[in-house]
Amino acid sequence: MNATHAERVHRDAIIIDATCPLLDPTYVDWWIEGGATAAAPTLASSEDAAHTCKRIGGWLRAIAQDPRLRLVRSAADVEACKRDGAFGIIFHIQGTAPIEDNLDMISVYKALGVGIIQLTYNVRNRAGDGCEERNDAGLSNFGVDLVKRLNEERVIVDCSHTGYRTTMEAIALSTAPVVFSHANAKAVHPSPRNITDEQIRAVAATGGLVGTVGFPAFVSARPHPTLDEFIDHIAYIADLVGIEHTAIGIDYFTGQAGVMELEQAKANYARWIASRLWQPETYPPPPYHYPAGIDDPRGLPNLTARLLERGFSEPDVRKVLGENWLRVYRAVWGA
Repeated sequence: MNATHAERVHRDAIIIDATCPLLDPTYVDWWIEGGATAAAPTLASSEDAAHTCKRIGGWLRAIAQDPRLRLVRSAADVEACKRDGAFGIIFHIQGTAPIEDNLDMISVYKALGVGIIQLTYNVRNRAGDGCEERNDAGLSNFGVDLVKRLNEERVIVDCSHTGYRTTMEAIALSTAPVVFSHANAKAVHPSPRNITDEQIRAVAATGGLVGTVGFPAFVSARPHPTLDEFIDHIAYIADLVGIEHTAIGIDYFTGQAGVMELEQAKANYARWIASRLWQPETYPPPPYHYPAGIDDPRGLPNLTARLLERGFSEPDVRKVLGENWLRVYRAVWGA
C-alpha cells in the first residue's frame, strides 16, 4: 500500500472520533492535524447539571470565537464541516448524573446541542448499573423513562461503561439505534470494560455500532498496545456483525502519557480508585500509552494506512473512520 493512496483515502474520508475526554480548546489542533472532521468532547460524567451547563457554555463560547469550529447537531453539519474544511464539535455526556432526577434536563441538553448521552459511568446511578458494580439489576423505572425520553428527543443512547443487563434492557427498549461509543470486544481482550458478542449483536440489530477504544487496558495485556492489536477489535466486530457496525471512539484523555506528568496521573488514579469510580482490576495504574502510531490524535493517518495494509477495502475504511457514525447520526438526529 503506497503512502500516496493512504494519504488520499485519509484526506477524502469523513473522520469522526466519537469519544474524546481530552478534547478542549487547548487540544483542538491535535485532531485537526490528524485530519479529523469531527470529534466529541466529554462534557460531564458524574458531575451535576450546573457543572455540565458551565462546560457547555464554555464550549459554545469557544465555538463562537474560533472560525474553524462548528457545533454539530445533524448529519448534514458533519458533511458541511468536511466540505468547508471546518472541525465539528459533537456534545457527548458520559453518564446520566447531569440529568439529576429531572428528565426535562434531557430537553435542555438537546436544545443546547447535546446529541449523545451515556447511561452510566462504571457505577450505579438513577438509571441503572455500571459495568463495575458487583450486581447488575438492569434499568430502574427512572432508567426506562430516561431511554424513552432520549428516543423522543432524538438523543443517541450510549451503553458504554454500563452493566450487561442494563445495556441489554436499554437496547431492547430503544426504538432508535443504540451505540457503545467506546468499547472493545471481550472475546479479543477480556477486560471487564469490554463487551460480549451478545451485546455486540444486540446493538448491531438496532442499526447501531461499537466505537473501538484505545485506552491501553481495554486493547490488550500489553502496557503499550500495538496498532494491530487495536485494529484486531475492529476486525473482530466486523467479522461478527458486519463492517457497518464498527467505528472509532478512541477515548484520548487528560491522564494519558504525553499529556499529563506521571506524578499527577498517579495522584488522579489514586483518587478515582478511592472513590470506586475505577476498579484496579479494570484500570491498572499509569502511565497510559495509547496504541503505537495513534498515541494521540495527530497519528490518525497511521490508522488509515494500517487498515488499508491489513486488507480493509477503501469503502470499508471510510465506513470505520466516520461513515458509520454518520449513518447513526442521520437515523437519530435527522439529515
